[in-house]
Amino acid sequence: MDAIQWLERNAEGFAALQPSERTAPMHFSLLWSYFEAEALHANGSSNAVTAWVRELHRQGKLNPATFSPAIGYFKDRYFQGGHYTHRFDSLHLRANDSPDLVKAVLSGDNHDPVDSIVALFIIIYRFRNNYFHGPKWAYNLQGQLRNFTVANDSLMAAMDAWRA
Repeated sequence: MDAIQWLERNAEGFAALQPSERTAPMHFSLLWSYFEAEALHANGSSNAVTAWVRELHRQGKLNPATFSPAIGYFKDRYFQGGHYTHRFDSLHLRANDSPDLVKAVLSGDNHDPVDSIVALFIIIYRFRNNYFHGPKWAYNLQGQLRNFTVANDSLMAAMDAWRA
């Protein structure tokens, strides 16, 4: 049985998605799985992501300019006009997700480039949790293309830096 055809019949809104809206989450699944297995040694967590980014920086492999567009995208998405947007709550940040750090980066109170990349990867980690555990399906994946595209690009760039 073809999974796409099954989803078209059974998952509300899936049939209406454009091909790119279907492909980006599938690519995210593959990229995150590879990232978690290789870089995080199959131990995906906010703490593991934070340690990994900081170790990459310690090794001199982290180029903050590479991640600036992604960080800018999420700042615009989650913080506007001096307030966190309604979308911010949909990240479902937990206490161990360093919410104060993420908020400080998104609001512009923290400009540290390494902290900014940590916040970026915590956001991507939350996408992983929200996608694999269901909340993203509440939107029928509509409006998620740019999120997944930015996350995918960030994962590939980080893995390229790690392998360098």
